[in-house]
Amino acid sequence: MPEQETPSTETPNEETPQTPPEGETPQGDGAESTEENPQEETVPPEVLRKELTDARAEAANYRVRLRETEAKFANAKTPEEFEAAVNELKAQNEALERQILLNNVAAKFELPPALAKRLTGSTPEELEADAKELQKLVAPPAPESLGGGLTPSDGDTDFDPVKAARAARRRRY
Repeated sequence: MPEQETPSTETPNEETPQTPPEGETPQGDGAESTEENPQEETVPPEVLRKELTDARAEAANYRVRLRETEAKFANAKTPEEFEAAVNELKAQNEALERQILLNNVAAKFELPPALAKRLTGSTPEELEADAKELQKLVAPPAPESLGGGLTPSDGDTDFDPVKAARAARRRRY
């Protein structure tokens, strides 16, 4: 009997590891190091921990409020109690929307958070007008020029240092 060729150890379904072309790095699990992106700023771990702690505290606050709201609706037996709970939630929602609007307008006009509470008006246009007035009081406008009047274009532009030196010598003698 003639000998049969043995099949190779690789099957067509198996993937063979391929090396990337020169100059390219293999793509891992999507994580990129800061060496590949030198433009990215590295944030100190303390800042990240504080942001994470703040986010967790905010999420916990929302969970507590959700449980309180669920309890109010579960305890509502009559339509009047249900309407009272709905009206309370609407009032809270309006207060939060107003706070967001105030913060957005204050941020737009670079007002400190303490002044954001003092903005008056019911529409965004009224709030922006009030914010413009407060901004004038908080930060005076910058002067047009910080040169102090000593700009090279002022005065005689045909200055000749040799002539000035000769004139200075003549005045001494």
